[in-house]
Amino acid sequence: MTQADIAAQYQAFKQLGLKLDMSRGKPSPAQLDLAENLLSRLDGYKAADGTDARNYGGAVGLPEARKLFGELLELPAEQVVVDGASSLALMHDSIVFNLLYGAPGHTPWVGKPITFLCPVPGYDRHFAICEALGIKMVNVPMGEGGPDMDLVERLVAEDASIKGMWCVPKYSNPGGVVYSDAVVSRLAAMKTAAPDFRLFWDDAYRFHHLGERKLTVANIVAACAAAGHADRAIVFASTSKITLAGAGIAALASSPANVAWWQKHSSVRSIGPDKINQLRHVRYLKDAAGVAAVMEQHRQLLKPKFDAVHAQFQAVLGGIEGVSWTHPEGGYFIDLLTPPGCAKRTVELAREAGITLTPAGASFPYGKDPQDRHIRIAPSFPSLEEIGQAARGIALALRLAAGK
Repeated sequence: MTQADIAAQYQAFKQLGLKLDMSRGKPSPAQLDLAENLLSRLDGYKAADGTDARNYGGAVGLPEARKLFGELLELPAEQVVVDGASSLALMHDSIVFNLLYGAPGHTPWVGKPITFLCPVPGYDRHFAICEALGIKMVNVPMGEGGPDMDLVERLVAEDASIKGMWCVPKYSNPGGVVYSDAVVSRLAAMKTAAPDFRLFWDDAYRFHHLGERKLTVANIVAACAAAGHADRAIVFASTSKITLAGAGIAALASSPANVAWWQKHSSVRSIGPDKINQLRHVRYLKDAAGVAAVMEQHRQLLKPKFDAVHAQFQAVLGGIEGVSWTHPEGGYFIDLLTPPGCAKRTVELAREAGITLTPAGASFPYGKDPQDRHIRIAPSFPSLEEIGQAARGIALALRLAAGK
């Protein structure tokens, strides 16, 4: 197609009058409806240990909730805390506790220069936490099997200000990368100049498969313990994209020392979490097999939407120099790469056509994509018909922006 053809098709697309918000990876109403039974009345409020879930207490979560997440994360229940609805809140608080109180046996971070390593492209909300708390961020390129480990190992060995690293080890946001066993092993064993260095392991998409293959990632807590760094990794997970996005349950898992550390400091801010929600989740999901069954229903709803995006991108963008996109086997996103310098303009043109996307650059610290190439595509929320239309509109916007 000539540029005149592209421009004409783009103008015709604008006349459709679409108003689609694809700025976040939100579950669709149909996905949320899958958990309708979760909202039915509980058959009693007593937990397995006799706790009345309606009352105060249970700072580290109900025993059956800890057991469920322990099974899901392949860790002993005693090394799991279930607290609140948001894993992002647990990540935020973990960093704040390090800043104010220090890790077990270490001095607080506050008042010192603190740096985090950030595999890119990555999750914008991770970067927002660091920016809000005054933590310097350093980009680390992401490869096919995880972050560039040669660079990571060199940086953490040289710089004692590097206290943490963000990791989305499975179906990463937005590239869909799955960490290899070798990467997990190197992260667990590497020498760090900071003795209180931490891996903030956001296992957000552990069960969110799109394909028939159910990919796995090595157990980072076990790997760290085996390497002599038992306290290095803190794992975060939630049911936010399994049951109800705004009313799930969240978990933190780590070494016994880190769990005790968390309990000590979190007890200051809360007398206990929402145990009614924990109880109904456990009774609804039951166990790992129950979670797998629910996630298969999600997969059936999500995969056709991803397929629709791929089909439209291939039809409009296939063979265009400098353009590519990921084909993830799980997760919630597709990473669309434009020719250098074209991502922001593509997002602007898409918005003018009624499609709101995540801002270009959001997948990088400080919102600065060095090459202005990456656009995060979130196919989950619109209907199947809408996502097909949106993908075509985005593709037309890209070709118009790139002049190709």
